[in-house]
Amino acid sequence: MSTAEITTSDSGADLPEPSDAPAARRRTGLSALTMRLHFYAGVFVGPFILIAALTGALYAISPTLESVMSRDLLTVTQNGTPKPLSDQVSAAVVTQLAIQPDLQLVAVAPAAGPEDTTRVLFSDPSLGESERRAVFVDPYTALPIGDSVVYGSSGALPMRTWIDQLHRDLHLGEPGRIYSELAASWLWIVGLAGLVIWVRRVRSRRARNGWGWLFAADRSQRARGRTLNWHGAIGMWVLPLALLLSATGMTWSTYAGENITELRQQLSWTTPSVSTTLPGSAAPVHDSGSDHHGGGHAEHAPADPADRIAQLDRVYATARAEGITQAVEIAMPGAPGKAFGVKERRMPGTYTVDAVAVDGATGSVTDRLPYADWPLMAKLTNWGIQFHMGLMFGLLNQLLLLAAMIGLITVIARGYLLWWRRRPTRDAGRFAMGRAPRRGALRQTSPWLVVPLLAAALLVGWFVPLVGLSLLAFLAVDILIGLVGRVRAAS
Repeated sequence: MSTAEITTSDSGADLPEPSDAPAARRRTGLSALTMRLHFYAGVFVGPFILIAALTGALYAISPTLESVMSRDLLTVTQNGTPKPLSDQVSAAVVTQLAIQPDLQLVAVAPAAGPEDTTRVLFSDPSLGESERRAVFVDPYTALPIGDSVVYGSSGALPMRTWIDQLHRDLHLGEPGRIYSELAASWLWIVGLAGLVIWVRRVRSRRARNGWGWLFAADRSQRARGRTLNWHGAIGMWVLPLALLLSATGMTWSTYAGENITELRQQLSWTTPSVSTTLPGSAAPVHDSGSDHHGGGHAEHAPADPADRIAQLDRVYATARAEGITQAVEIAMPGAPGKAFGVKERRMPGTYTVDAVAVDGATGSVTDRLPYADWPLMAKLTNWGIQFHMGLMFGLLNQLLLLAAMIGLITVIARGYLLWWRRRPTRDAGRFAMGRAPRRGALRQTSPWLVVPLLAAALLVGWFVPLVGLSLLAFLAVDILIGLVGRVRAAS
């Protein structure tokens, strides 16, 4: 069998029939083009995706690791009736300000369950972006039991934050974020190209085995064929989750993330927020009591932090009465004329983020934002991020992500094994590498397919700049390899 025949059958392309030569040539050209794209992206971007999968596997179970490793801060023994929230916060403020007088009380997260601690949150000028100082309080004794730095909307403790940063940028800062964006964006292209190749391969033998072989490996194959079957079948199982994780991960990226944010703003898909401005704060008016937006005045804003702490019990009770029944974080008024903002936290099993603003002086609701009023895309983005963080379904969510990452690691490893087994074995030297799929794919593909593909490549390259730049690099490498091959053939 010739080298060309080996390459064609390895790629899973349909062999052309003499009676349908033009159509067969178009099919073969598209298959070869897809295979070549999948090959180059897999070989060069594979290491980035592998690192993202390895760190992602650790990130997937980090909430559970945190709950075990930091149990002494997060949980207490249930003992009678909890103290008033204001007493818990006052104790934390007195204790912490005696140690760090430059801190400012910014929020409170009441104990979500009977064995949970209350978090009293302070802004700390010595901390980084999205970091706050948290004092953990036993709600039954109102005594602080410890403090720690927490990060982000989920309140991650240092260990989970460290794993988060490892997954996000390998603790390398901006260069690391570029690696992460490159992996997340190319995962779509590698995965979808692999899907096309695998479906074509299974379609060519479906009369014998059926479509069930899309998701099951043919273990009767030997050597490279068996590796190829496991590569494709496992890839089919992990592809939906991998694409979802890639899409949600790109919202945190540098370049594509900016474009996604701009697109969401233009389409009004951004996450809304409750207004904490008290009605009549610019010019005091009387409360008519007939509208839930009324009832707050500038003179109601307490001037003393102690007064604001004393109002917490009223604010919390009002929020509960308004249907905010999940774990919440209460944002303290930052200035006169501001209300307390009460918003549900991202917690396992929580699918809504309802919020209300409460005037602490009167206990009246000045604004409300039900999750049902969020734009659809804002809801989907929130759910996707919760799923990505392993918080949407709790432990089940985390185990599913862990299984997907293990599957993705297996697919990448078998992909490199396939490349290794394509290497020439005669007179090639000890470190010979695998062959690339055959050249000339664009010339064999119909212009009706090439033009839309090039247009799509330009659009993707503009929206996701790292994909565009790396795709140009792949083309340059491909052209260089072709030139070297011609020179060797001529000599």
